[in-house]
Amino acid sequence: MTRFAAPIAEQIWDSKYRLKQADGTPVDLSVEDSWRRVARDLARTEADPALWEDRFYAALEDFRFLPAGRILAGAGTGREVTLFNCFVMGTIPDSMEGIFQALKEAALTMQQGGGIGYDFSTIRPRGAPVHGVAADASGPLSFMDVWDAMCRTIMSAGARRGAMMATMRCDHPDIEDFIAAKQDSARLRMFNLSVLVTDAFMQAVREDASWDLQFGGRVYRSLPARDLWNRIMRATYDYAEPGVIFIDRINRMNNLRYAETIAATNPCGEQPLPPYGACLLGSVNLARLVEAPFTPGARLDMAALDDLVRVAVHMMDNVVDASRFPLTQQALEAQAKRRIGLGVTGLADALLMLGLRYGAPDAVEQTRVWMHAIARAAYLASADLAREKGPFPLFDADAFLASGFMARMDGDVRAAVAEHGIRNALLTSIAPTGTISLYAGNVSSGIEPVFARSYTRKVLEKDGTRREEEVVDYAVAIWRARHGDAPLPDHFVDAQMLAPMEHVAMQAAAQEWVDSSISKTINMPEDIGFQDFKDVYLAAWDLGCKGCTTYRPNDVTGSVLSVADTAGAARKPDPDPDHAPDHTPDQGGEVVYLNEPLDRPGALEGATYKLKFPGSEHAIYITINDIVQAGQRRPFEVFINSKNMEHFAWTVALTRMISAVFRRGGDVSFVVEELKAVFDPRGGAWIEGRYVPSILAAIGGVIERHMVATGFLQGEGMGLKSDPQARALLAHKSAGQNGADDDDARARERPRGPACPSCGQYGLMMVEGCQTCPNCGYSECG
Repeated sequence: MTRFAAPIAEQIWDSKYRLKQADGTPVDLSVEDSWRRVARDLARTEADPALWEDRFYAALEDFRFLPAGRILAGAGTGREVTLFNCFVMGTIPDSMEGIFQALKEAALTMQQGGGIGYDFSTIRPRGAPVHGVAADASGPLSFMDVWDAMCRTIMSAGARRGAMMATMRCDHPDIEDFIAAKQDSARLRMFNLSVLVTDAFMQAVREDASWDLQFGGRVYRSLPARDLWNRIMRATYDYAEPGVIFIDRINRMNNLRYAETIAATNPCGEQPLPPYGACLLGSVNLARLVEAPFTPGARLDMAALDDLVRVAVHMMDNVVDASRFPLTQQALEAQAKRRIGLGVTGLADALLMLGLRYGAPDAVEQTRVWMHAIARAAYLASADLAREKGPFPLFDADAFLASGFMARMDGDVRAAVAEHGIRNALLTSIAPTGTISLYAGNVSSGIEPVFARSYTRKVLEKDGTRREEEVVDYAVAIWRARHGDAPLPDHFVDAQMLAPMEHVAMQAAAQEWVDSSISKTINMPEDIGFQDFKDVYLAAWDLGCKGCTTYRPNDVTGSVLSVADTAGAARKPDPDPDHAPDHTPDQGGEVVYLNEPLDRPGALEGATYKLKFPGSEHAIYITINDIVQAGQRRPFEVFINSKNMEHFAWTVALTRMISAVFRRGGDVSFVVEELKAVFDPRGGAWIEGRYVPSILAAIGGVIERHMVATGFLQGEGMGLKSDPQARALLAHKSAGQNGADDDDARARERPRGPACPSCGQYGLMMVEGCQTCPNCGYSECG
């Protein structure tokens, strides 16, 4: 029986991929049972099912091939779930009926567990006339708010909240509002945002030319292209969004450019897809294919890689037929093109075991060689499948071979495709692999560098206690097994030691032989200058990347935790969701979680806010009193009152519960998050141009504005500037709460990342475009 490399790997298998009965009784008694279940289900359509079941099982064995989590969890279970990870939905019509039909389709898709992507460029800009109703359009951002509210209410398959990607063209008249949308921390929390950047725009940026913002053939206004580019860059520099997608390059290099136009991607960006397109993902674990690691004879077994890729392509092609789909249009699209996304994980570990430094020229070249070998084997395997089962229905030999990507392929690959056709329109992609990489023994994720050599993770036991366990990188574990306590070699770098351009070079090398796209985060040092930051994006464009996503830790995106290196020095890691260290407050911090409540002084300073919720006859009055602790004003108690007696019981209960939490001290900002996440099934209301999903969410917004006004939360963009009560309270703050000491106290109180929707612990972080929890393994992407 297979032994898991670490307790966390077994916990992930047990909680995410292990088949259980409704009462929790395990059906899969071992991970081998899970592999056998998947292999058997995906082989059942073959002429010789037993032969292919064994071949599929051999590929899964020892974590060599890692299908995406939905396949591991869903194949062979008989459940009505999709085995596809993500979808790009249909084009949104510019009409009220069409918009809400699209919203319905999104809800049905997310209900089955699929993340979705949408291009909102098709909706007319804010202020444009709506003919026939004598009104002006509210614009795409207002409808994005509706999508965001819908996403909050849909709990997708496997108790996961949905993930969404929104894109907008760089020439849409509302593009500046789109760029700034997530600077309000309460808005569009369920979306990742990316700007669709065209070749013409990049040329205009280079030439410092004027740029037209237009819709429906009408130019609304013009501005310097560099000004718009700087707006995108500044928002990303400060807030980590929006990302950038080079959309013309994607369409130019697309094998199917003769049959489709792409305008959106899945939530993590590795799959640019047409309307109703779906992404089917799996990864070859390169770290498991290295022979004689950390020796002069270390090598990756290329014959084994070739065989594994061919079997993986066959297996993933069968998933197209085995999967269910939320919508008929999605099934038709998948079957017409049969696109798959075969990628890699463990790349950085494999490089380390060969003695190569991630990001160095020889490692970049080795990455290019491996990705070329994978692409070649995948295309030949798909041509073989076409000879046996027929090419994908929309295959056009002349048009397919004329695509930009096929022009790179070897002569024997082109000849095989010309003779037999090809079974799958697109074959390669590099997706986030955070959860499955942990499940496979904490191999490095995707093509990302090793995040941390090891870290300490808190584990919640059934009795409510917590214990600590060390999670060690796969390559480090092999080194220790062979060399004991000997120091790690100098080439053993991790994410904290790399320059941004080394990230870009690795992404570009992999992209050269990936026909779809890559999900990768380029980690930036906090002190990088703005011009150097912009240069990273220009380098990504110049080197042929299809998009660029960066993360620069700062006061807005979240402080970065420290990981102790082997010498005991503290370093600042990037926020990788899979390998983030434990969330223990820094030495000397003022955050203290008390067993006994704080003492109440005889008199407290506070403020009372009036909340009038549409549809409610009487206003609600919310009083928030504060205390000063360590020079920082912080909330201590809440009182909620209303003349409406229907509200009496729950307002008293809410008053007591929130006050009890506040009086325990520590970071209590999660109260705001929890309240704002409450949705009334009868519907919410629009307040001051923003959709508020419930009275409780409105109360949470009031508490949040109070926390911002008193300096307990950092809140530029949270509504402070537009809230007169908050402005008045801010002006009334005592002088003793200003200055450097106040800033330091606020920094110590700041949360270290959002709360995980699965386990509730703080520390949710972004990597590869995907929010993942380092404590329980939750990931919004798989």
